[in-house]
Amino acid sequence: MPVTAFDVKEKYRYLNGFDSYLESEAVHGALPIGHNSPQKPPLGLYAEKLSGTAFTAPRHENKQSWLYRILPSCTHAPFAPATSPSPSLSPSPSPSPSPSEQHDDDADELHYIPNQLRWDPFDHAPAGTDFVAGLHRLAAAGDPTLKQGLAVFVYACSASMAPDAAFYSADGDLLLVPQEGALDVRTEFGWLLVRPMEICVIPRGVRFRVEVVGGGGSARGYALELWQGHFALPELGPIGSNGLANARDFMAPRACFDEDVGAGRRYRVTAKFNQELFVTTQVHTPFDVVAWHGGYYPYKYDLGRFNTIGSISFDHPDPSIFTVLSAPSDRPGTAVADFVIFPPRWLVGENTFRPPWYHRNTMSEFMGLIQGGYDAKKGGKGGFEPGGASLHNVMSGHGPDADSYEGARNAELKPAKVGGGSCAFMFESCLMVGVTDWALKRCRKVQEDYSEHSWGELKVHWKGTGEAARGHLLE
Repeated sequence: MPVTAFDVKEKYRYLNGFDSYLESEAVHGALPIGHNSPQKPPLGLYAEKLSGTAFTAPRHENKQSWLYRILPSCTHAPFAPATSPSPSLSPSPSPSPSPSEQHDDDADELHYIPNQLRWDPFDHAPAGTDFVAGLHRLAAAGDPTLKQGLAVFVYACSASMAPDAAFYSADGDLLLVPQEGALDVRTEFGWLLVRPMEICVIPRGVRFRVEVVGGGGSARGYALELWQGHFALPELGPIGSNGLANARDFMAPRACFDEDVGAGRRYRVTAKFNQELFVTTQVHTPFDVVAWHGGYYPYKYDLGRFNTIGSISFDHPDPSIFTVLSAPSDRPGTAVADFVIFPPRWLVGENTFRPPWYHRNTMSEFMGLIQGGYDAKKGGKGGFEPGGASLHNVMSGHGPDADSYEGARNAELKPAKVGGGSCAFMFESCLMVGVTDWALKRCRKVQEDYSEHSWGELKVHWKGTGEAARGHLLE
């Protein structure tokens, strides 16, 4: 059965479908029937609309949801920078370091360089580091104030966010790719259990809290923040009506609410706004949504359900056939961000160099490894390892390392299944991305000899001796 055998068992029920209009109520009768904002919503709730697009966006792109909650989200104190010494914004009881202490990389100058980059696996988090404190920006392009571009992060956390804490990004949709450790994600819409080999997307503005599954465990992974538009399933074209990531396999949370409000209560909400952190407090839980309906909601997906497409004759098709989600730009067929995976698959091409070929790309390619290995790069110390990453920016040459090339060049071309127990992924973008100072220096994970290690030993196989060369001049 094409599903992942997870170590952590599922514990929630979900709604199914991608880009569907869904509804859920935790208490029968909480959803109004036939209209959205009655004079008195059922059960004494407040109606609040959450808009992910302009009201007048085309119907097929329009993303809105109605939330029916105990108190609206506007009932909070003024926001202040996370570094504020204001007594009303003193640190929460969370054991985590202050987010402002951890996020100086958000303000880093971006370095735009053509060098190929590869990182060793990023460190696990120090004790007491929660998800917000453990986010580090590696690369970015564009401007969130203009809703253009994206940012790439890694995260590492060793502690759950405090029970009275919540976080949201006003900058964009957040795609999480766990690499190690499962996450219990509490959102306004309900719960998502997100494990390695699953991904989740939390839309812009949705408040959430991340708990590390397993008490004293730790978690590590990757994230892409999409500042422009929203993710969609790629067009299938001649593939037909099914294939790649199928809409029915995406899962959205069912409504689940907390009931906690009063003068003695104190909840701390951290907002990411133009790549800076702001904090407010409120006297009620942010997770008081009793019912909701709409098309703008968080969701998750099991990568083991991806229906891989490939060549059954010859040649290696373009890696766009491995696209799970795509965020289109204003240019048809060109993505601000594609999320692509390289899962276990059969290779059967005749007289074909089967790994990905050598390439210079008008797109930038950031790769990570969730588990196992990658068929075009060596693993092990100094290689491409789970928890590490690589970046091949616009027009930077890349491809199989010398050992992988020689192995594939001389392999017996029997049908072979590659990638068993493995899954690499790629964030591909039409934008030239800049790299932060933290990514280049302070993380101390850059493999300085990456280019030499990968391609320095490539052999010359040219055998032109004795062949007549045809000149370019007219005779």
